[in-house]
Amino acid sequence: MLDDLDRRLLRLFQADPALSTAELAAQAGVPALKAGRRLARLQEAGVLQGQGAVIDWKALGYEVAVSLRVTLDKTQPRAFDEFLAAAREVPEAVEIQTFLGRVDVRLSVVARDLAAYRDLYRSRILTLPHIADIESLMTLAVVKDEEALPL
Repeated sequence: MLDDLDRRLLRLFQADPALSTAELAAQAGVPALKAGRRLARLQEAGVLQGQGAVIDWKALGYEVAVSLRVTLDKTQPRAFDEFLAAAREVPEAVEIQTFLGRVDVRLSVVARDLAAYRDLYRSRILTLPHIADIESLMTLAVVKDEEALPL
């Protein structure tokens, strides 16, 4: 699906998403018009889904990151839908993933400190509907956090 030029443009774009089309083209060694057409084609194909800001939560004062593994009470027919709808309303839940297996949902939450996390856990997390079991894993260090693909 991707040719060498597509991969080269994507590698460059992943390395520095702030590059203009002209800068990207220059680094890829192709005319700007050709690079622009390729990027447009990659967007139309759904390969490029947009650009976004990468925010360092710690720089904003969020010192605590916790991964919550949640098992839901699956005897309730709408357990997943109701839990996910309520979890989306928790602003500190920065990521929500669903799984097949013993663990149904993983929430990644951030808090300013342990006291704030304790309050969040008691007032917002434990009140989410249909929780059968919950396990908290506090992040000590992020060893690898790479969104770039090996193109």
